[in-house]
Amino acid sequence: MVDVSAKAVTKRTARAQAIVWVGKEIIQLIKNQELTTKKGPVFQTAILAGVMGAKKTADLIPLAHPIGIEDCKITIHNTTDSILIESVVSIGSKTGVEMEALTAVSIAALTLYDMCKALSHDLVIREIKLMEKTGGKKDFKR
Repeated sequence: MVDVSAKAVTKRTARAQAIVWVGKEIIQLIKNQELTTKKGPVFQTAILAGVMGAKKTADLIPLAHPIGIEDCKITIHNTTDSILIESVVSIGSKTGVEMEALTAVSIAALTLYDMCKALSHDLVIREIKLMEKTGGKKDFKR
């Protein structure tokens, strides 16, 4: 692990996103509010999974610091043929939350894929990326 003992505690935030291409047929089901599978409501389940994933980041990423996330919000929006998943994670800490934000959207995207694969296997998870981070040595914004 990276030694963060000499660092100051600062407010740190990270925003990440993932895009899941699902095609127009599934988007139409979303618009008609018909996107519920045998496993339950897709978006709500993906949001819950994403928050749970963010909280488990240190168990999934070797040498990541186990931290007590203070806030994690996940939003899901649809476009013409894709679903945009965005997470915002924050904490007052000596280490950042970029990996937690990226894990949150990754797990949410995988959950969405799992729940929609009965409708189509022609789904593509793409563009998982950090959009912004604040706190620490330097800020970043895409």
